[in-house]
Amino acid sequence: MKSLNLTTQRQAVYDVIKQSEDHPTAADIMNRLMEKGNNLAYGTVYNSLRYLTDKQLIRELKLGESASRYDARTDEHQHIMCEVCGKVDEVMTKVPKDWAETVSEETGYDVNHAHVVFGGVCPECQIKRKK
Repeated sequence: MKSLNLTTQRQAVYDVIKQSEDHPTAADIMNRLMEKGNNLAYGTVYNSLRYLTDKQLIRELKLGESASRYDARTDEHQHIMCEVCGKVDEVMTKVPKDWAETVSEETGYDVNHAHVVFGGVCPECQIKRKK
């Protein structure tokens, strides 16, 4: 495993992400740190996020035009995003192997991995629409 240098600040950022049931943005992480009494500069948080991503302790999710979100689950899984409220949930269904083969044939790329982001309307927003 790669050597880690988890400073107090990096550990605090990592703990917030690990304890999150959602997929927080950097701003969400800052707010949660402040709620816990940690007063870190934005630069420190962003640098910590980059470090944790580079060391593969967290995943950075770039979902469309919105701000990056962060996920402490690094195992292979996909995501679904609500097109109304922006909520992100995990999808544990595996990407079919033949998808990667088809994409490889179409593009000539040697496909190493896939990250599929589904779009739709979450159950809460569906209920709100019906009211």
